[in-house]
Amino acid sequence: MTEAKPRRLGDRLLDERLITADQLRIALTEQKKTKEPLGKLFVSLGFVTEAVIQEALGEVSGQDSIDLRKTHADTDAIGLISKELALRYRIVPIAYDKATSVLSIAMEDIFNVVALDQISALLGGKIGLKPFVANESQISDAIDRFYGHELSVEGILHELETGEIDYSNLETDSDEYSQPLVRLVNALFADAVKRRASDIHFEPEGRFLRIRYRIDGVLHQARILHINYWSGIVVRIKVMAAMNIAETRAPQDGRISMTLSGHSIDFRVSSLPTTHGENIVLRVLDRNSGIVALDKLGYSEESGAALKLMMARPEGIILVTGPTGSGKTTTLYSLLNHLNNESVNIMTLEDPVEYPMHLIRQTSVNEAAKLDFANGIRSMMRQDPDIILVGEIRDEDTAEMAFRAAMTGHQVYSTIHTNSALGVIPRLHDIGIKSDIMSGNIIGVVAQRLVRRLCEQCKQSYQPADIERHFLSVVSHEGFSAVYRAAGCDACNQTGYKGRVALMEVLRIDAEIDTLIYNHAPIQEILEVALKKGFCTLADDGIRRVWQGMTSLDEVSRVVDLTGLLD
Repeated sequence: MTEAKPRRLGDRLLDERLITADQLRIALTEQKKTKEPLGKLFVSLGFVTEAVIQEALGEVSGQDSIDLRKTHADTDAIGLISKELALRYRIVPIAYDKATSVLSIAMEDIFNVVALDQISALLGGKIGLKPFVANESQISDAIDRFYGHELSVEGILHELETGEIDYSNLETDSDEYSQPLVRLVNALFADAVKRRASDIHFEPEGRFLRIRYRIDGVLHQARILHINYWSGIVVRIKVMAAMNIAETRAPQDGRISMTLSGHSIDFRVSSLPTTHGENIVLRVLDRNSGIVALDKLGYSEESGAALKLMMARPEGIILVTGPTGSGKTTTLYSLLNHLNNESVNIMTLEDPVEYPMHLIRQTSVNEAAKLDFANGIRSMMRQDPDIILVGEIRDEDTAEMAFRAAMTGHQVYSTIHTNSALGVIPRLHDIGIKSDIMSGNIIGVVAQRLVRRLCEQCKQSYQPADIERHFLSVVSHEGFSAVYRAAGCDACNQTGYKGRVALMEVLRIDAEIDTLIYNHAPIQEILEVALKKGFCTLADDGIRRVWQGMTSLDEVSRVVDLTGLLD
């Protein structure tokens, strides 16, 4: 009796209807050109996720898969495999069983017999290997985490100051020695990404250069370099961003795309002349972290129900509002991702496109080509869209076209700058949109802020003062008995916070509120009606997060005005 042949990866995905025959043919065609593993191509083409490929590879090969984000390697295993070896073969040592002399390793391509044989030979042939399947980005992250930073900023600075080359600091997969200034910029970018920075600030002073990272919404000084380094750094950044290196007196914008720790990272670059030279700020756009599942946004049960009812409306406009850096784009992308499938045509007009999304037609505003928001919407409506995303409503022409699209059977999503959900109504009036146009066409408004999440390792419970108790009493705390404040530990770099959580107020415009808008009712009257229907304000949502132990009252008051609760 002959053994059944193991199913190939493509066949398994096809049998389980995770991909189509057309998608398999496209991936196989690309594989002939690039020679890349088929699983990696399925992910890069956007056909499946890394998690699906990891599970499928494990089943096809008969090997277990492993989630390296939840894995801690033991020191004996790390001691057997050098960082150079790990990078060369894209492997991560996990555990070493001395009793059986078996080393467990994680790798993406477990069918790479040549790599396994060479690793075994380098280990003296006396240690057995037990491979586990892991995805590429997790392997890169784990190598950085277990072996330390790939590029040492200190080592590069020493090289620049002394002229002595630290060969141990060079990238092991690089074919030739690169200039230390080039590696310094790469190292600073990698350091910022590793520390979860959303922005990198290069700020020249009289005699030194200050480098700051915005982490969880707050700026932290990363390091200070002598001003002598700045001229070289600014030229390098401009070259990478395709900016004019000769222009120093006018603001410029650019974009950099890099792969760091296995992630595709985009940097949106802005330069601005100041008294001490050009100031450069980079917005970090991690494509992998930019799109969050809708149920992971963290809204309350009531807000979630209202949001899903809003999205169920086939036509009209949904607006997301909040200040810069409040997560508006992330929320919009999550909403679109939730709606994204082959049965609808979703088109976006952005300034610029921040996170590429598969199956969605994305267009960047281009002033040189006379493609602004208003003209872009006109062109889009000839492309048979079902859902349209307009990056921002900032003037009457854009607002008028967005509402025209909403009135002609399209579902429209956009952002607008106001302080609250109800603030959208006077803002649209100010732009020039009439009440009778707003009425019946606005599905709802989402206002949000981001607050820092308390570090689970060090947060401390305490007895709130009288004024704090007054704020906390506004929201029911049934089921919660303690409030917490930030302390600080090594896990959170002594800040007391790690990560962020969204505060949201979701205002669904029903028939009663529609009538109030049509009749030019005062905002206070609309608010009172909304509150009776269960509307939860940003302040209320912030207090709810405090009772849940997610954040502190100090942090909520930093981003939301709580003084209204004193009335």
